[in-house]
Amino acid sequence: MPIPEGQDPLLPFPGFAFFVAFQPASGTGFAPFEGVGEPITGGFSEVTGLEATMEPKVIKEGGRNYGAVQRAGPVAFSTVVLKRGVITSRHLWAWWSLFAGADKAANGGWAKTSRANLTISLLDGRNQVLGWELTNAMPIKFRVADLNAKGGEVAVEEIHLAHEGLSMARLP
Repeated sequence: MPIPEGQDPLLPFPGFAFFVAFQPASGTGFAPFEGVGEPITGGFSEVTGLEATMEPKVIKEGGRNYGAVQRAGPVAFSTVVLKRGVITSRHLWAWWSLFAGADKAANGGWAKTSRANLTISLLDGRNQVLGWELTNAMPIKFRVADLNAKGGEVAVEEIHLAHEGLSMARLP
């Protein structure tokens, strides 16, 4: 996903090397993001958990004494953690609230259909050099930075995301 028109990923947050874009997954209502034209974007200084593990299926065959046959099995994805970030929108908290029931929000079933697809891009100056896409992500932990007027903490300390797919992004 390209950086939306008119947005400069380097200003005013040059220390955040990862550009993240949140947009509705196909076929979802995505209530917290209604009326938002462009994807919700932000910058993070660290991304962890971009991992997929495939559990091989072992098939034993009679007469094959040297070893069992290995076949591809189900794939499991790790929780992705976005750390120390700034997002210039309150919609991310609304998304978390929808799943968690925070602020006594009545989700009315929206949590089941309000998944997001994310594009996480590594920036080299103004260029996106490498990217990953998460499919059908949902927030499972949201941590705000400590509030301290003397410090230079960021707005989002961590957001943990469970997802259903990981692939390399096609970058411009």
